[in-house]
Amino acid sequence: MAEIHLITGGGRSGKSAFAQRLAESLAGPRAYIATCPVIDAEMAERVRRHQEARNGAGWETIEEPVDLAGAISRAGAFRVLLVDCLTLWANTRLYEAERQGEAFSEESMAARCRELIESCRAHPGTVLIVTNEVGMGIIPENAMARRFRDCSGRMNQLVAAAAGLVTFVVSGIPLELKKSL
Repeated sequence: MAEIHLITGGGRSGKSAFAQRLAESLAGPRAYIATCPVIDAEMAERVRRHQEARNGAGWETIEEPVDLAGAISRAGAFRVLLVDCLTLWANTRLYEAERQGEAFSEESMAARCRELIESCRAHPGTVLIVTNEVGMGIIPENAMARRFRDCSGRMNQLVAAAAGLVTFVVSGIPLELKKSL
């Protein structure tokens, strides 16, 4: 059974850098599972900087914005997986559902999270998962943004409950919230 470690925090809190340093301190082949679809030049530049930060450190990159559980299931050859990030995955799930004229609810998100958690539990190593803490801000003013916040909050709760370790990163400083290994 895998060790699941959820790393959460606000935007630009240092959570991805913390997760990468942690992953690089662990033995074994590593894969970075990128959930971000590149939709514009600014996002392409962000992705390039993330890739550059991993150069020469023994990383394999797996790009998967939708089927995260499947990507983890197919990555059994890697001892360490770093998923960055769940919030972008949730955003893509909402976007794809809307594009297809389907409703994506908290219940839909919970079902996808259960699949994700099962694939993480079956992984033969460590799975580090980065996510954004979205519940500490103001209530969004429109229904779509509220649904995103609600789905992300549900997702984070479910993954945190399944994780043996949960770390909250604030201003680059990791704070251990849960350790049950």
